[in-house]
Order: sequence, then C-alpha cells, then structure tokens
Amino acid sequence: MRIHHLNCGCMCPIGGALMDGFSRGLTAQLVCHCLLIETNQGLVLVDTGFGQQDVRDPYSRLSPFFIHFNRIQFERKYTAIAQIEQLGFSTRDVRHIVLTHLDFDHAGGLEDFPEATVHVMQSEAEAAQDRHGFIASRRYRPGQWDEVERWKYYAAGGEPWFGFQAVRDLEGLPPEILLIPLVGHTRGHAGVAIDTPEGWLLNAGDAYFYRQEMGTPYHCTPGLRAYQWMMEVDREARLHNQAQLRQLSRDRTSEVKMFCSHDAIEFKTFASTKE
Repeated sequence: MRIHHLNCGCMCPIGGALMDGFSRGLTAQLVCHCLLIETNQGLVLVDTGFGQQDVRDPYSRLSPFFIHFNRIQFERKYTAIAQIEQLGFSTRDVRHIVLTHLDFDHAGGLEDFPEATVHVMQSEAEAAQDRHGFIASRRYRPGQWDEVERWKYYAAGGEPWFGFQAVRDLEGLPPEILLIPLVGHTRGHAGVAIDTPEGWLLNAGDAYFYRQEMGTPYHCTPGLRAYQWMMEVDREARLHNQAQLRQLSRDRTSEVKMFCSHDAIEFKTFASTKE
C-alpha cells in the first residue's frame, strides 16, 4: 500500500493570518487535502476536492456565495484527475472513492471517475438530499454527483477504533481502510483511517480546520473558528469529537498521525514525507 497526498483545491479567502495563521497579506491559503492510495484492489481516492467540471463551468456547479466567500482558484492542475494522470495512472485505475462528506469542496471530482464505487455514510447521503436552509442548499451540490452510478452507504457499528465508533470492512476495499463517524460539521461527516506499516493515518476531514486545534493548549484562528461555526450542524457533537481527537493526538502520538482537509501547513508536512 502506497499513499499519495494530493492538494485538490486552492482557496484564498480574505483574512490572511487571521484565517490560516501564517499568510502575510490580505488573503489566506487553504487547501483540499485528499489521499490517493495504491492497493491490490486498484486505486482508492479519499475525497476528490474540485473536479474538471467545476473548473470549466463553476457557476453552473457551485454556489456563487461560496465561490466568492472562499475565493476558489479554479485551475485544472489542482484537480485529482490531473494529478493522478501526472502520476502515470488513468481514471479507470480509480476503483473506489471514500468520502468524508459531500460538501462541494470534497465531492466535486466524483464524476471524473465514472467507474469508481463511492463510499459514504448513509446519514450524509440523506442530509445531502434534504438540503434545507441557506447553508445546506449551497454546500451540497447534486450536480456534482448526479451521474454517479455506484454508491455504497454505511452506518456506524462494529468494533470501535481508539474509542471512536467505526465502520469496518468497507465493501470491495482492503480491511486497512475504515470510516470513523465524526458528526457535527455535517450530519454524516466521517474521518477515514488507514492502517499503514508506520501506524494509523487519519484523514479527519472537516472535524477540525486548524493544526493547533489538536495542540495543547489548543488554539484556532478567529477566521476559521467563525467558519466552523457557520458550517456546523451540531455544535455539541462537533466540539465533543474535536475533544476526542485532541486526546487521541496527545495520548497516541506514536500510533496515530492525523490531518484535516484544509490546513496548508499540515498538507505541506505530510506531502513532503513518503508513505
């Protein structure tokens, strides 16, 4: 099993260091941290970021509110398909896609891989169909996945993972890949855990947004704190799961390495290491 870290989206919202903690100018830099996993069952993509169709015609695919609020940079080089092709693979090599959730910046590339089976929590699929309210109607974009033919839906159950609920034995996937429900950001949000020879790797998705939220003492920039508040559907559950992740990162440092989806510093750290 070999893991590639991909940045499948660039967003530059106003806020600078008040948003990302390091930018010197007026704008911040956020990424869409995805994974490409080489397995005996073919390639597995964890989240897709923005896709080719988002780049070609963003206003027919995405909400103008989020296009401008996040100042999304639409360039093909950031798409998963462009980076996978650069690695020497084809779209047909991607057999499975595992989603943390169905937000517009995580599921935009689904239709770039028409032969892939898409794995997601059942509760997230239901939330994406409901789409009630200002945020929900804009975060979930059915046009990004209305041509997907192969879906697999899951509910929590089975043996826990470091005290978290877990979904094991995802259909067609190696047993080393698990879904870890981390609700709060969305109704069916989940992390994706991968058992590697070097220990567990956890893609925590949008369960947190800033690297120091996992620190002791923990800290989040004002901009990302406000963004998380705006996007959350269950504040109590979100903060509870963050606290559990924080304890995991502190107590199991040698066993579990984790990252979130949008922190550029975390992405740079993981992308510079070979797994």
